[in-house]
Amino acid sequence: MSQSRYDIPLLRGPVPLTHLLLRRFVRPGDRVVDATCGNGKDTLLLADLVGENGQVWAFDIQAEALARTQQRLLEAGLAGRVTLLDLNHIELASQVPAPVTAVIFNLGWLPGGDRSVVTGPDSTLPALQGALQLLTPGGLLLITCYPGHEQGAVETDAVLQWSSSLAAPLFHVWRLGQQNVSASAPFCLLVQKTVSGHAA
Repeated sequence: MSQSRYDIPLLRGPVPLTHLLLRRFVRPGDRVVDATCGNGKDTLLLADLVGENGQVWAFDIQAEALARTQQRLLEAGLAGRVTLLDLNHIELASQVPAPVTAVIFNLGWLPGGDRSVVTGPDSTLPALQGALQLLTPGGLLLITCYPGHEQGAVETDAVLQWSSSLAAPLFHVWRLGQQNVSASAPFCLLVQKTVSGHAA
């Protein structure tokens, strides 16, 4: 069935943009990681994209987030494709077998949850480095950053510094954000591992 022009997604904010990229790169049978499953929307999309022969690993340290994600997956009939892990994303490289096609991080806090529980550079930077080790050549690492609050600004600065240090021949690094919004608005970082790339 051809897509109606009314089905065109509105790219307001970084999350619809990351979903557009995931739809382009993730294929049936792929293995992927949601490093911060939150309310489960990213996990649900990944589970749909990898198909019945693919696999998703989804991490979170909050029982509420894991329960919300599990409920979404059950309602969609996709729970069998997802391994939910009650672990910090710093553990992803030790829990997920390589290679994977995509790893997604949606940083910050759980929407509607406890804002005192928030991601930070002490765990995020090692987790990002671990994600690079898992990626297949051509694979994507997608990171949604939230510089609009104090802790998020600190984490964003650290992630930007980390991503800027990645060797250009081995990784393609893009910063994707809306221009006509506040300078503190969320944005997406895309890191693609090249065909010959190896984690730094």
